[in-house]
Amino acid sequence: MSIEVETRPLNITRGVLLIVLAALTISVQDVIFKLFSNTLTLWQIFALRGILAVPLLLSVSWMRGAHRGILRAAFGTWSLLRALFITTTFLAFYAAIPFLSLSTVGAANYIAPIFVTLLSAYVIKEAVGPLGWMGVVLGFVGVVVLLQPGTDAFSPWALLPIIGAGFYALAHITTRTRCQGVPLAALSLSQNTVMMVAGVAVSLFLVFLKPQGDLHAAYPYILGEWTRVTPKDWLVLLLLAGFAVGIGMMLAGAYQAAPPSTVATFEYSYLVFVAVWDIVCFGIAPTVASITGMMLIVGAGVLVLRR
Repeated sequence: MSIEVETRPLNITRGVLLIVLAALTISVQDVIFKLFSNTLTLWQIFALRGILAVPLLLSVSWMRGAHRGILRAAFGTWSLLRALFITTTFLAFYAAIPFLSLSTVGAANYIAPIFVTLLSAYVIKEAVGPLGWMGVVLGFVGVVVLLQPGTDAFSPWALLPIIGAGFYALAHITTRTRCQGVPLAALSLSQNTVMMVAGVAVSLFLVFLKPQGDLHAAYPYILGEWTRVTPKDWLVLLLLAGFAVGIGMMLAGAYQAAPPSTVATFEYSYLVFVAVWDIVCFGIAPTVASITGMMLIVGAGVLVLRR
């Protein structure tokens, strides 16, 4: 695919603020998913969250007067393709969460900035610059240090977030090149709708497939049947629905505002937030390697900001 060079909006401050806020929100969401994975299946969460998120998003858009044309924009070809990429990313990411630590899954997923930078440089022809390349490489080194070869990151489950990272890069390059004029609410609507449809479709597929045996018993989070939803579960799902709406708009807004290589580097802040939640929620103290990795990641962000 070859795309001609064109003038695109440039607001680095807005893009950086949005992506850091999105990273914080995603980190909180991931903690909830990990704690919640023993209660409902992945597909049940995606389906029920979408059922709550879509009407919530439409209501917010209507109150803001941004509902006109939202359906046409949300279900356009490029919006839906972007939503499919994002959905594949999150499915791969959350499928691995029960089996790996948050830091491991996050580190594997953050190969995405490398993909984003390569696509930025060679597909959409946006300048990255020496400091930009240095920042991305330094950030990736920080991820490797944080990952620590020889841990559970090298289990087969670690391949899922790596695959997801490739789709994540494709999603944000699509946002930058093909979805500039699409309202944020429309992009969030298409994203949440596709996620909901994916959850319902896979759930129905599993009903007909009826997986049994050791595989079903070993992975109920992925292959299990829907379980009863308690009032407490509905409150958590409503919170996740609110997060889904906000995250969808923040991610799209960040990549609309600033070059993908810049925004992708600041997505490394997610790993810093996850380290904090590891301490607060799971009692996991940071190691020398994790601290070193976070310092390298922060240094990468400074390099990109200076450029």
